[in-house]
Amino acid sequence: MLILDTGQFIERGRLWWGTEGNCQSCPVAWCEQDSGDATPEEIRQVLLAEHGPARLRLTEPDASAVPVLRALREVHGLSLTQARAMAEELKTTGLVGTLVEMELVAARLRHHSVKTTVETSSS
Repeated sequence: MLILDTGQFIERGRLWWGTEGNCQSCPVAWCEQDSGDATPEEIRQVLLAEHGPARLRLTEPDASAVPVLRALREVHGLSLTQARAMAEELKTTGLVGTLVEMELVAARLRHHSVKTTVETSSS
């Protein structure tokens, strides 16, 4: 039997992910941790399946585009065109991802005085 522990966390304003595993019937075990622009998709899918998605919304949909674009570009390293598309999604339907991913973006938006809320299925 394989035991796997997977997670994401924020440290010093950066998204980190980690996974640990061990075999209950043999001495094999491992631990892997990293940060970067994105968590590996297989880890994201495990977290989304276990905890459900979170949705980030603007509290004030008419917020100035400049701080929103700045925050999105800082967090995701986006081009201006990509940031505009993401800002439009944020303004209309909200952004969806893991809770940690959405809290990271929310923190950066709040840093730029943009009010947000993060909703989960249990909210």
